[in-house]
Amino acid sequence: MEQTLKITNVLSDPTRYYIYQYITKRHQEVTVQEVAENFNIHPNVARLHLSKLEDVNMLASETKKTGKGGRPSRLYRLSEDVIQLHFPYRDYMLLSKVAMQTMISLGEVGKQALFTTGKRFGTEVIEQEMAKRAPGEALTFDQKMTILKSAATLAGFYPEFEVNGDQTKIYFQIFNCPFKEVAEDHTETVCNMHHEFLKGMFGALFESVELIEKENMISGCETCSYQVLVTN
Repeated sequence: MEQTLKITNVLSDPTRYYIYQYITKRHQEVTVQEVAENFNIHPNVARLHLSKLEDVNMLASETKKTGKGGRPSRLYRLSEDVIQLHFPYRDYMLLSKVAMQTMISLGEVGKQALFTTGKRFGTEVIEQEMAKRAPGEALTFDQKMTILKSAATLAGFYPEFEVNGDQTKIYFQIFNCPFKEVAEDHTETVCNMHHEFLKGMFGALFESVELIEKENMISGCETCSYQVLVTN
């Protein structure tokens, strides 16, 4: 509870909250000067906000040489710590581990049920976004991408997308895996479920989908990245 109160106190400052949001979307380290310029504040004020966020383990920092000469810069990035706020206390991480162990104990039948459920939930995430539009509305490729980006963001992926010229390939990066802590104990099962989750998302929008994994953060990569072959 004490840590929860510290975090809520730190985030109660609007500027500090928006700085944290800014860093989550940058997908890379930031400097004090960069934050100061982006928020039009003095570097000393930016440094104070960043230090406050680091004090509650929401950010981590280290000093690095920039290669431009002069003094090394302190670079700030998102902390690896999981930040969860619950009033009153809830242990959803334990629940997810219990559920995962239960499905695995059922053997191949349990795994297949988990993958099927993951795909269905991926489909539902997209359907919830599509429900905000007029019923029966024919979607263009760009509109489908807007829905996909919104759904992936709401799912907590911190995503980035690129599309090739003829709109047949989508390059998709995930900078945050919501299942990472559970995946570290059950890598193959959780990653396969996540793969089906993503297939459900893309399959709800495109006629045919082939999802090809290129990188996996559980294997030490910076992101989970995919190439998705689609037919509009």
